[in-house]
Amino acid sequence: MKVSRSTVVNILKKAGLPTGPERGEATWDQFIKSHAKTLWACDFLRYRIVTKWGFRDAYTLVFVNVATRRAVATASTEHPDAAWVAAQVPLLKTAAGDGATECRVLTRDSDTKFGRPFDEALRAHDITPVRLPHRAPNLNAHVERFIQTVQDECLDRFIVLGTRHLDHLIAEFLEHYNRERPHSAIKFRTPVGRPPPLRLAGHPGTVRCRARLGGVLRHYYRVAA
Repeated sequence: MKVSRSTVVNILKKAGLPTGPERGEATWDQFIKSHAKTLWACDFLRYRIVTKWGFRDAYTLVFVNVATRRAVATASTEHPDAAWVAAQVPLLKTAAGDGATECRVLTRDSDTKFGRPFDEALRAHDITPVRLPHRAPNLNAHVERFIQTVQDECLDRFIVLGTRHLDHLIAEFLEHYNRERPHSAIKFRTPVGRPPPLRLAGHPGTVRCRARLGGVLRHYYRVAA
């Protein structure tokens, strides 16, 4: 008995099966999922600081692991030229380590501050750079979100007096973000992998608070009796 093509297609659809082979390159979502553990994203955090010469823009290069959400930041500078940017690659390599989240692929936007020296430095450390299209912030959403978070929850609450002050604020926030702040995208764990606290009715432990930056950042935890 001869079966028509449309009948075969309908049977496949009803069974939830693809109606044809996948062609061409994988989707961006598939790329993210297949590389997530060793995929890091980077971008510049630009912030207005006060100096003795007036207001200046300071730049910090931020890296975020897509799977764990762990964040790493460089020291800030007012002059992020190509040489300075390329010199930050060893920091990423060291911070990412050589375990399950070792950086093997790094996404970056088309900012001219990156350029060829940065890509060459990445390849020298066995990291594949992936340049994102122009005006496509959603493709770099993980690091974009981190930058918004550090600004909203920390930096915008201070008058930042120079790059050393900026570095101190970001360092304190990173400790809070990586070790204390739960993330809904990773089942309310922290990026370093600490499981969520037990929630037991009538638990006798005392609740304590760890405050950072004068109470701007707070972490509440229970101490066993």
